[in-house]
Amino acid sequence: MRLSHFNMNLVLLENKDFVDHDRVVIQGRRFKHLISVNKVVQNDQLVCGLLNDKTGTGVVTNIWKASLEMAVHLTDPPPEPLPLTLILALPRPKMLKRIIESVTSLGVKKIYLINSWRVEKSFWQTPLLKEDQLRKYMILGLEQSRDTVLPDIYQKRFFTQFVNEELFQISKNTLCITAHPKALSVCPSGVNKEITLAIGPEGGFIDIEVATLEKQGFSPYHIGQRILKVETAVTCLISRLYS
Repeated sequence: MRLSHFNMNLVLLENKDFVDHDRVVIQGRRFKHLISVNKVVQNDQLVCGLLNDKTGTGVVTNIWKASLEMAVHLTDPPPEPLPLTLILALPRPKMLKRIIESVTSLGVKKIYLINSWRVEKSFWQTPLLKEDQLRKYMILGLEQSRDTVLPDIYQKRFFTQFVNEELFQISKNTLCITAHPKALSVCPSGVNKEITLAIGPEGGFIDIEVATLEKQGFSPYHIGQRILKVETAVTCLISRLYS
């Protein structure tokens, strides 16, 4: 029996895949990937996990034309979530896909997509904001990082209302940070505790938005002289805050 090394680092299972208490049948995208990319054969052992549940291993017992069967043994907990709540001004759709996949793979479990003065109105019309589309990119992030727990994503269309009426409770008892390129202080590193992180759109939050966040306890910080794209800044900030 050999352990396969492949791009799909975890075969993410759902309850509907089970044909018995310890046997699953894999079809569709996952089957095609396992066969064409990972080149799995009978008796291969794969890392598996049940969505929002435990992880473990699966042994390929049968391969057919359009599906494969595995005997699975799931006993281990998923990785610990990152103690971070991400408040993200809605980015352009192509960037949103990459960010959702990336932050999911990093273990972020609470994501708030919010409006901002620099967020184009058309961004809110993208089909990518539909639940099934967001779920697709979260699934890819889980498969990459061998995690099973889907993040919760909330959409907030009114900046001032959200910040003034909801954000205090969301960020209560956490370190509150606004990423802002014009801030005077550099972002702390290796914090490793509960954080609520607000990141603006391309160009950053406007001054009045930064001030509104400050009234709710959010301190503005920069991460250096270079101005980064949002998708780069998100990963950079998370890596800096958690060593």
